[in-house]
Amino acid sequence: MRYHVLTLFPEMVLAGLHTSIIGRAADRGIISLNAVNIRDYADNDYGKIDDYPYGGGAGMVMQAEPVYRAYEAVADSLEKKPRVLHMTPQGRVFSQEMAQELALEEDLIFLCGHYEGIDERVLEEIVTDHVSIGDYVLTGGELPAMVMIDAISRMVPGVLNNKESAQFDSFQNGLLEYPQYSRPQEWHGRRVPEILLSGHHANVEAWRAQQSYLRTKERRPDLLKQDNHKNIM
Repeated sequence: MRYHVLTLFPEMVLAGLHTSIIGRAADRGIISLNAVNIRDYADNDYGKIDDYPYGGGAGMVMQAEPVYRAYEAVADSLEKKPRVLHMTPQGRVFSQEMAQELALEEDLIFLCGHYEGIDERVLEEIVTDHVSIGDYVLTGGELPAMVMIDAISRMVPGVLNNKESAQFDSFQNGLLEYPQYSRPQEWHGRRVPEILLSGHHANVEAWRAQQSYLRTKERRPDLLKQDNHKNIM
C-alpha cells in the first residue's frame, strides 16, 4: 500500500504517522508514506496558493492549479489512475467497512484542504471520493487523513504482527469489542471475571461474544440491526 498526502503541512503528516505500528510498517516497507507539499507547485515565489473567493465572503480559497499540479506529480508516476480522497465534512462518513475496501488499493491519494476549502473545479477534475471522519469541522484535512491511514493500514497484510488483532477489533463483526483484562487478577478491589481464568476456551469465546453484544447495546445501540446477533444472548 502506498499513501500520498497532498497537504500544506507535510511535516505534520509524516511526524504523526512515522510512529508506533504504522511507523514500523513503513520502516519494513509494507506501506509507504509520501507527503507532497502543495506550496511547491505554486506559480509564484512566495508559495502562495490561496486567493479571495468569487462572490465575496469570509476567508480564502485554495486555488485549483497548485492542487492539480501536486496531484499530477503523483498520478503521473503511477501505473494506473488512483483513487483520490478529499477530506471534507461534506463527504461520506468513514467506517471500518470503507477501511477494508480501501485497503485493497495499491495507491491512495489524500487531498487535505485548508482555509474555506478548495476551488470546486479541481475537485470535480480529480477527486473520486469525498470522505468525512465525523460531523464536525477541523482546521484542515491532515488529521482526518492520518486517522484514515491508520485504520486502513491495520487491514493491510503484514502490518499487524498478530493475525487475530484486527479480527476481533470493534466493528469487525458489527459489534464493539469485548472488555479486556490483564495482570493483576485484582486491582482496586475489582477482579478479573472468573470465566477468563477458567482455561475453557469455548466458554471464554461465548462470554466474549455476549459481552460484545451487551456493550454494543449499551454504548452504540444504533449498530444493532433487527434480527442480527439475536443468538448471542
